[in-house]
Amino acid sequence: MIPYYHVDSFTDEIFGGNPAGVCLLPAFPADITLKRIAAENRHSETAFVVARSDGDFELRWFTPEVEDDLCGHATLAAAYVLWLRGHNDWPVRFHTRSGILSVNRVDDLFEMDFPSRPPVPCEGWPELLLALGLEKGEVLRSPRDMLVVLDNAGQVKDVKPNIAALMKLDLGIGGAIVTAPGGLEVEGRDADYVCRLFAPNVGINEDAATGSIQCTLAPFWAGRTGKQSFRVRQLSARGGRMQCSIAGDRVRISGSARLYLEGTIQL
Repeated sequence: MIPYYHVDSFTDEIFGGNPAGVCLLPAFPADITLKRIAAENRHSETAFVVARSDGDFELRWFTPEVEDDLCGHATLAAAYVLWLRGHNDWPVRFHTRSGILSVNRVDDLFEMDFPSRPPVPCEGWPELLLALGLEKGEVLRSPRDMLVVLDNAGQVKDVKPNIAALMKLDLGIGGAIVTAPGGLEVEGRDADYVCRLFAPNVGINEDAATGSIQCTLAPFWAGRTGKQSFRVRQLSARGGRMQCSIAGDRVRISGSARLYLEGTIQL
């Protein structure tokens, strides 16, 4: 039997933020088993955690379709579950496909230390704007995701993508990020920038609250504004809130989490 946790990340209350599954394993089973568990869970991501002999942990992430190379909300959920189970040695270190990622406890938040993935200007891609239902937008590309910058938070909130059209684009294991500065309108209040993420090619039509895209958004907005720390709102239906800061070539992403369900998978 596999200890299993359903955690809502980047939120202070259940039914908000982004749900993630967390499985604690003595060792990784075959990849096909991990893929089947993630598909059965139907969360945007499931984290699989294995304790190492040196006190660190191995961590892998699976969407319902593929193994991911980096996931913020499932990493936060994994650290939160370790804290629930009495882990007291902070920061915790996860060995992942993106290198060693650390998560620290800072007051009531979990602070993740992730690699910076700044975007660069990108020529063309009118088909991306069309698939997002947009007439115009500034298009950039990060090592994993496409990024579209709009003028205000209301425009981000109103984006209505054509999911079938997005799936025809070559987005790899990434997706399409839409962002804009925060502002006085309801959607951007109490935020320095807002965002949404659409990644149907990996089984996530829209992600509810995404930590990994802050590796691209935080350095972008740092370059645009000169600021080094940010309050972030993700304008999905469930919503998400996080704090981000620049630390050299790293991005620190902080948020809270809540336990929704604890049980066992009968394997």
